[in-house]
Amino acid sequence: MYTSFYGFKAKPFQLSPDPSFFFGSKGHNRAMAYLEYGLAQAEGFIVVTGEVGAGKTTLVRNLFRQLEPEKIVAAQIVNTSLDSDDTLRMVAAAFGLPLAQGNPGKTPVLVALEKFFRQCEQQGKRALLVVDEAQNLSPQTVEELRMLSNFQGDNKSLLQTFLLGQPEFRKTLLGNDMQQLRQRITATYHLGPMDRAETKSYIEHRLKTVGWGGNPGFDEEAFDAIHQYTGGIPRRINALCDRLLLMGYLEKLQHFGVSEVNEVIRDIQQEFDAVEVEAGLLSGDKTSPLKEEQFAIGLEEMSNRIAKLEETVVSLMGLLKQILSLADVNKRLR
Repeated sequence: MYTSFYGFKAKPFQLSPDPSFFFGSKGHNRAMAYLEYGLAQAEGFIVVTGEVGAGKTTLVRNLFRQLEPEKIVAAQIVNTSLDSDDTLRMVAAAFGLPLAQGNPGKTPVLVALEKFFRQCEQQGKRALLVVDEAQNLSPQTVEELRMLSNFQGDNKSLLQTFLLGQPEFRKTLLGNDMQQLRQRITATYHLGPMDRAETKSYIEHRLKTVGWGGNPGFDEEAFDAIHQYTGGIPRRINALCDRLLLMGYLEKLQHFGVSEVNEVIRDIQQEFDAVEVEAGLLSGDKTSPLKEEQFAIGLEEMSNRIAKLEETVVSLMGLLKQILSLADVNKRLR
């Protein structure tokens, strides 16, 4: 599709997090510094929050890429809409621990985890748990995670935990039942959006990562429009730029200005309206802005539609080649 048209090695604006595309904006570099500081401290909890699509998961994957496996054993859990017992079992599974078949109770899971953490300590390693989507954790589950930090060895916790979540998780931490956890948090950071200059640099960085040499080009006004619409949120930028490049391929464009960006934005807004109607999310005002969760749903829907459109275009191109080939054969037979 547009990757071959523009000479790219891969899609520069895929929605799934990829550490090879990591862009060190001021906010992302500072968040990475907090995570690295937490690793150096080797204890306590580090909390990083940010809007949907701000780049929290990419941060974690970039961090994992830098870890030394002979020193740190890391695991990540994402499905946090579970009760406390299921979450403990998921933590054990994330570290690769074999559990009894069926539904083992909490006690054997805790015993297995403590044994594993102590084995790591004996091997000169530390255990690191990263919990994504922490805003979905119940207070009881957060308390279970805190209790895991009670496993001690050499005056330090055998497990260190990073909690990543959306902004509402900060409110959760302010609850009266979170006092003990707050005492164990060594650092917190909120990952905000990128400014206009960083948005432009982010786009160019991702393009250069896949071999961009200036084609297609972008007007400064195009960058202005992209930043204004996306608010400097990486996932939104990816979605918009992916659609922009697809339009460029279909219309054989070598340059993008503000008019092309606005045309794609209108298409996206129409699709979001359709998603809202289908999901029953409209309250009678089609001009009301999407909530973050609704925006994420729209992005997934849009990504699926793009994929289907690409498949359709490829199929049509193949069919066209067959028709042209048959026409050529018929011409020779005449």
